[in-house]
Amino acid sequence: MNSKKVLASITIALGLMIAAPLSNDVAHADTQDELKEKRQELESIQAELIELNEDIERADEAIKANKEKMKETEQQIEEKEEEMQVLEEDIADLEKDIEKRAEILKERASALQKNGGSVQYLDVLFGSTSFSDFIDRFALVSKITKADNTIIEAYEADKQKVEDQKAILEDSLNELTDMQADLEVMQEETMAQKEQNEAKKEKLQEKEADSKSIINQLELEASDLRQVDENAQAIVNSNNEKNIASQTSQVKPVSGNASSIISVGYKYIGNSTYKFGGGRSSSDIARGLFDCSGYVSWAFRQGGVNIPASTSALSGVGKRISPSQMQPGDLVFFNTYKTNGHVGIYVGGNQFIGSQSSTGVAIANMGSGYWANTFKGHVRRVLN
Repeated sequence: MNSKKVLASITIALGLMIAAPLSNDVAHADTQDELKEKRQELESIQAELIELNEDIERADEAIKANKEKMKETEQQIEEKEEEMQVLEEDIADLEKDIEKRAEILKERASALQKNGGSVQYLDVLFGSTSFSDFIDRFALVSKITKADNTIIEAYEADKQKVEDQKAILEDSLNELTDMQADLEVMQEETMAQKEQNEAKKEKLQEKEADSKSIINQLELEASDLRQVDENAQAIVNSNNEKNIASQTSQVKPVSGNASSIISVGYKYIGNSTYKFGGGRSSSDIARGLFDCSGYVSWAFRQGGVNIPASTSALSGVGKRISPSQMQPGDLVFFNTYKTNGHVGIYVGGNQFIGSQSSTGVAIANMGSGYWANTFKGHVRRVLN
């Protein structure tokens, strides 16, 4: 009986000795998996926060640049309006001047009247009393007529000059007003994007704090696994370095062809912000800040093709072709706040890539909606 109890005790003891390590291994494995999962979740949150901070900084910079452009445009509008007012005053002065000149003409005609009656120039000539008197009257009438014509021609020339200047100023003022309206829309969209990013950032920061708290608890509970975690982290770091090296090795000099020019901007899709005048400095390019023409010029430059960085200049490069002949790599223009106010690079399938005020660098559909309505068939081919 005693021998059976001893045997049972030994068996239970052995079972406990074997089961305890197994239980610890399972617990440690579960903790390690959970810790790894939470760390990956935290890394993902932190990476997203970094991207959001960059988006917010880009939005701030774009908002600041747009404000400066809006202020500059408002000042230009004020200057144009002042010039318009001066021209209106000039026209009013000309009107008064012509009235004075008309009085002069009346006075001259009156000097040739007889007996206070209304006498025409022919009446004056026919009223001569002798041939000599006729010659004198004819010379006088010719002189007055020539002087009258000179006065009228000078007035008409002055008035036409002022009217031409007024028309030019009105066109310029209308263009600036349209640009101001477009800038206001851009500013609203950029600020809305910033507000969305700020709200998203706040939620992510809460998640980040929760994840950090959970990770701290797991680390306290699994302190014996820290070395394993460090080794795992070393592997992750090594993989990250390999990924960076792999990505670097994949960056190849692009040639001047449509495919490379189109694809070079893909890295900015969803990772850029529209900035009026952006894309013309290394700082803007590094931070993904472009306007439409700045992006197009940059993309072509990456393909070894140098083209201007303004819509007005781009509208004259290469050769114009029919929309039916469009192919990837062609420039497409849109009449937004002005004729050829927006430009992009055609990618095929009624789509183009460009920097839009509402999205930054993105591929947009020009087959329907806003871009279809503003596309008036202006297409230019730069690549052979």
